Formats: sequence, structure tokens, C-alpha cells
Amino acid sequence: MGVCDAIEQYAPAGKPSAMNPPHLPKVAGIDSTVPPPAHTAPPAPQAQSAPMLIQDRLAGWISDLTTLQELTERMARTAALDEALHELLRAGAALVGARRGLLVLEPADGLGPDTTVGLGLTRADLGHIETVPRGATAFGRLLDAPPAPPGARSETAEIAEIVDADLLADTGLDARHREVAVRLGYAASYALPLSTETAGRIGAAVWLYDEPAEPDERRRHLVGLYARQAAEHLALLTELERARRTEATLREELLPSRLPRVAGVQLAARHRTCARGGGDWFDALPLPDAALGLAVGSVTGSGPSAVAAMGRLRASLRAYAVMEGEDPVAVLSDLELLLRLTEPARSATALFAYCEPAQRKIILAGAGHSPPLVIGERRTEFMETSLSAPLGMLACWEAPSVEFRTEPGETVLLYTDGLLHRTGDPMDRAFARLHAAAASVPKSLHADPAALADHVLRTVLPDGLDTVDSDEDVVLLAARFE
Repeated sequence: MGVCDAIEQYAPAGKPSAMNPPHLPKVAGIDSTVPPPAHTAPPAPQAQSAPMLIQDRLAGWISDLTTLQELTERMARTAALDEALHELLRAGAALVGARRGLLVLEPADGLGPDTTVGLGLTRADLGHIETVPRGATAFGRLLDAPPAPPGARSETAEIAEIVDADLLADTGLDARHREVAVRLGYAASYALPLSTETAGRIGAAVWLYDEPAEPDERRRHLVGLYARQAAEHLALLTELERARRTEATLREELLPSRLPRVAGVQLAARHRTCARGGGDWFDALPLPDAALGLAVGSVTGSGPSAVAAMGRLRASLRAYAVMEGEDPVAVLSDLELLLRLTEPARSATALFAYCEPAQRKIILAGAGHSPPLVIGERRTEFMETSLSAPLGMLACWEAPSVEFRTEPGETVLLYTDGLLHRTGDPMDRAFARLHAAAASVPKSLHADPAALADHVLRTVLPDGLDTVDSDEDVVLLAARFE
């Protein structure tokens, strides 16, 4: 019989029941810790035919392979690194008959990400374990072991496993490790390295037992096979996480690190990126004669190419705005010409507003972009721009600008289409939802553009839709005129 039934619950309830105390071994999965009555003689073993033995053995192998396949498929379905780390811990605990454990992700190349996750352990518990000298921990010995030489098999050149069947009976146990083990209530551990031939060592997993115990040979074989398969998946997710972090860093560097301070206006911005990295952007820059330029935009596509195109487009718009910002149509016309000549296969939407805060006057032009929203105590309305195509869609872009003035205390909200698309509603209903969210802003928040933007974001995208993985970026830029 295999271990499928134990895995269905995925984590043993209570203390592990499939452990193998060193001094009282179990045989073939049957607990031998209960001795036969003293007044009776042990029954004579019944002879079992060779075909029956072979059949039982084959059934056990099939059960084990089925379990291994199910767990490997569960691991393959994980799409996020943190999810995969917890999945490996839970599956491994079921395989070795443990209740708790921890996994330390620490790629040998030093490029990260480095993290520690626990199963049945709180953050405080993990903090206590981290106070143990690294060389005294199983994961430390695995991670700090000399790497395998090029071309050598990792299981022969590196430590394959570390079994501490009775920690508290070990006279050479580090004093701090003993103190932490007693405090957290574990008495044994079983640890495996996580490595692949291409990525090398990427981490180590340790499972903890409440009593002196160790997994039998069969369970060690199964968890070893599973760990090797899971490590390949973890290595792929680690590379993906690195790429995401690199894109996020690049995107953040290409966007304003801080908004300028301009007399007569308060600014706030909110930016939510999609999982693959999108091309939505915003900008706010001081202009000559105490003016202010506000811009939002979006380029087609996603990933590094879209992020790079976004950076080039934003940098170009800043240059055009400094030279001719008082004419938003000219700014967008120059931007369209640049896009058409340098990236003919890409299109973009953009909205640029030239603001004179002292007069609360705004001149804006849009290229295929959603209209800004004016939010005040007396009105909440869209400031319609003239209809126009996105940049790069026509041989020559041009559209008239729109001029309007705000009342004291009103906020102009610029946003990208991702805010509307993430709702999942048709565009007319999404616009209605945005208008209703803006109209519901409490009066106490009108003086704070950051709080106003947060309210709109949470109301339009409830239930965490502003942070969930999506194919759409979200940008909000709020400007409150005094």
C-alpha cells in the first residue's frame, strides 16, 4: 500500500503517524511499537506465495508513482514563487510524515530572491530559528556545503540529505539550537537540498518532527524524487521572479520618483502594474512662467519592450513640453511624428495638460485617451476632449485643444484606460462606475488628492482588483487646485 491516503489530507493532523523511531523500527509500514502479549507465543508467520508478494509490491509501486504524479502536477500548476514554496513544504511534509517545516530559498549565484517560508511555524518561530548559528542548522549545512564540480552529479558531490533523528540526544548539539528546539517543541528533523543541474543549489527544505523520528527508506526515496522535480519548477519561477523585479525596478526608474512642488496645486499619483509589465505612464513637470505640465499615456504591448517604449515616449514628451508646452496640440503632434518615424509598428494614447495654477486654467489635448474627471463639492463631470485617434494610427495626427478653468478646491483626475478595463465591465458601465466613485468622495477627502485617488481606486476596483495580477496597468494622477 502506498502513501496516497496520507496525502489526501495533504498535511497530517496532529503528530505524524508514519515516522520511524530509530530504536523501534517499523516494517513495511506496520507499526511494530506494540509488542505481543507476554503469555502468548508469537504466531507463526504465514507463508505467502511469490506471485502474491510480487503483486503486493507492484501495487505499492503503482500507488507511490500515482502519489508522486499527483504532487508533481500540483506543483506544476503553481504560477507564483511564494505559492510554489508553500506547496513544496506541504507535499514534502505529507511524504515524510512531518507536521512542520521551513524552506530557505537562497540561490547560489547570489542574485536572489532570498526568502524563508514556514509550514506550521509563525514569523516569530522562524525568527527564533534564525537566531541559531547557521552552521548548526540543517539548512545552513546544506546551503554552505561546497558546490558540485562542473559535470559532476549533485547527489554524489554534495550532501544528499541530513537526518537528525533525535536532536535532544545529540551531545554535540549547539546550545542555542537545543534551546530553540525545546522552545518550539521539535525533537528531530529531516532536510534535503534543492538544486538543479543548470541552476545549481537554490535552497534547502527542512521538516520537523515533534518526537524523535525519521522517514523510512521508501519515504526518503519518494521525497527525493519529488524534491528534484519541484526544484526544476522553483528554478524557473525564480528566474521569472527576477525578471519581474527587474522590470518593476526599470519601470519605477522610468517614472517620476517624486512629484514636483508647484505653488497653487497639490499632486498625487497611484500606479498599479500588470504582471507582465505594461506601458502606462504619468508625468508632472514644472514649466517656465510658473506653469505645470501634466501627462498620462499608454503604449501598446507589454513586457520589457513596452516598458522601454514607455520610457522613450515619456522622455520625448518632457522635451517637447519644455519647448512648446503652452500648445498641447503641438506637443502631441511632435510626439506622434517621433513615434511614427522611430516605432512605426507601435501606437500609443496620450493626454497632455498645460496648467497655470495661479489662474486655475488648463489647456489640454488628448490622442485617443479617456477624458479627465473634474471632482469638486459642487460638480463631478468629465471634461470632454475632442475626438482623436491614438498616436501612430493616422498619417498625421492633429486635434483641437480644450480650455477650461477649475473652481478653488477642485481636483482634476487623469487616468489610463486600465482603470476602466480592470472592472471587467463594458466601457459605458465602467465610465459610469468611475463617475459614481468620484461623486461619492467624502467632503473630508476633497482637500487631500492622495486620499481622493485612493478612494476612487478602491471604489472602482473593489475586492483587491487594484492589486490582483492583471493584463492592465492602472495610473491615476490627481491635481488639486487651490
